[in-house]
Amino acid sequence: MRLASDLDVLRLREFRFVFAAALVSLLGDGMVPVALTFAVLDLTGSATDLGVVLAARTLGLVGSLLIGGVVADRLGRRAVMMAADVVRLLAQGVVALLLISGHATVAELAVSQAFLGAATGFFNPASSGLIPVIAGDALQQANSLRGMAMAAGSIVGPAIAGALVVAASPGVALLVDAGSYGASALLLTRVRSDVRAVGPGRRFFSELRDGFAEFRARTWVWATIAALSVANAVSVAFAVLGSLVAKHELGGAGAWALILAVEGIGSLVAGTTLLRFRPRRPLLVAVLVGLLPAGTMLLLAIPAPLALIAVAALLAGIGGTVFNTLWETTLQQYIPADARSRVSSYDWFGSLALQAVGFALIGPFAGVVGTSTALYLCGALDLVVVGALLGLRDIRTLQPRPIVATGAIDGDAGARP
Repeated sequence: MRLASDLDVLRLREFRFVFAAALVSLLGDGMVPVALTFAVLDLTGSATDLGVVLAARTLGLVGSLLIGGVVADRLGRRAVMMAADVVRLLAQGVVALLLISGHATVAELAVSQAFLGAATGFFNPASSGLIPVIAGDALQQANSLRGMAMAAGSIVGPAIAGALVVAASPGVALLVDAGSYGASALLLTRVRSDVRAVGPGRRFFSELRDGFAEFRARTWVWATIAALSVANAVSVAFAVLGSLVAKHELGGAGAWALILAVEGIGSLVAGTTLLRFRPRRPLLVAVLVGLLPAGTMLLLAIPAPLALIAVAALLAGIGGTVFNTLWETTLQQYIPADARSRVSSYDWFGSLALQAVGFALIGPFAGVVGTSTALYLCGALDLVVVGALLGLRDIRTLQPRPIVATGAIDGDAGARP
């Protein structure tokens, strides 16, 4: 009965379809870290090439986010999400077929991931704006369930991808991921809520400027995003150098799939806990557990035994999901409804702005200082920038507040934190 009350948000028809769409596409996405990594490593064996491909995806994402936020608020969030899913289906499907046929190149992989990232730059702000509209007071439940869907994809996806890479090829795994975007688009056609938050008469740059005004009005928002920008830039060492360590030191694709799957289990544990745990100081809790992911990089730097790295990955999954869920819920509670997608686009843009640089430079950097040293330095810097957020009063004291589906948030007319 307690669990049933924790899942009240699933009684909402609109949310059920949005959640089902997220579940199927995130399952496919869970296959990508293993499939794409070993697609590049099988082609060239180069960490630099892998970094370039991942950087292309991030550049496409970052380059489209601000436009995507305005478009979602103007045209309707559901419509933008469906269009983005179709583009992602085509981008991932084409490169999968090229890999299967044996004609893929690193350049083609990079181009396809750039298109996929650009489509995601439209999808993510639209999704962040739609969830509060359809979830209402059950917002943290909704975000927790989405985190659990991501965790489920992170657990099952790498396991499936690892088996497919060994038994068939990375291209087959990417083809399954492409199909998941098509399934997501079909499920979203059943959603009726497609509210335009901004009237069509407003100018594009005026809407963009108004969204930025909401973003900069709160010190805790822009300071956290600035810290995340650096933290996400250095965390690429886990994806690029961690997979390299797994390939050469820990046993190959199976070991890397295990690390990612265990991280997913940690995310699932965190998501289940957050269905009922509502901390009075959500951002303080978010930052404290947000220190955990750095531990995986530090253990990979040694490298520690696989079992110990797996434990660290479990804690990293818990920390990442708790941080993301509490951060996004708090942001959605404090930002007025008509600006949520635009502020979300600034959130995504700021958080990922330096990640593409990190992907492009991590390979050459590791080539100069060594893989182990690079992992040590990146893990230490992650701890420093995230820990520095504890110095902000709002991070330590901000409390949850009520949310409404449209209009301003209760009590938001006065001074802002």
